[in-house]
Amino acid sequence: MDRDEIIMNFSIPPSIEDLEILTRNTKDTLPEELMIFCENLTVQVEDFPDSAIEDELDLDEPYDLLALFRSGSQIAPGIKSKVANDDDVLIIFRRPLLDMWCETSEDLSSLIRQIIIEELARNFDFSDEEIDDMTKQHYQGML
Repeated sequence: MDRDEIIMNFSIPPSIEDLEILTRNTKDTLPEELMIFCENLTVQVEDFPDSAIEDELDLDEPYDLLALFRSGSQIAPGIKSKVANDDDVLIIFRRPLLDMWCETSEDLSSLIRQIIIEELARNFDFSDEEIDDMTKQHYQGML
């Protein structure tokens, strides 16, 4: 009796450091429309949003947030800092990202690129149509 065997490769999930490398590479290849806004952008990777962010954004659970952009002059949404700081920060949340990656089975680099493009574009007031066009065009450029 013959039977086909399925061979699966298991590995450890990407670490924070692994994702920092992927996000840094993605940041360096963003669409031109976004690059003009990203001169002082720092990308960080954290496992989950902290409780202050959860409360501030009224999240039901930490898996609800994939990324968060913070302007260097902003302490919290609508509150400007009195101390000069030009560094904008984009935080990617590792565990929600990995959960989405498992659900969608998309290429991890492509998923990270899409999340970064969407988060930045929303914060710089691009329309939904512009964001959709940008992600499609940028994805096409990767092929």
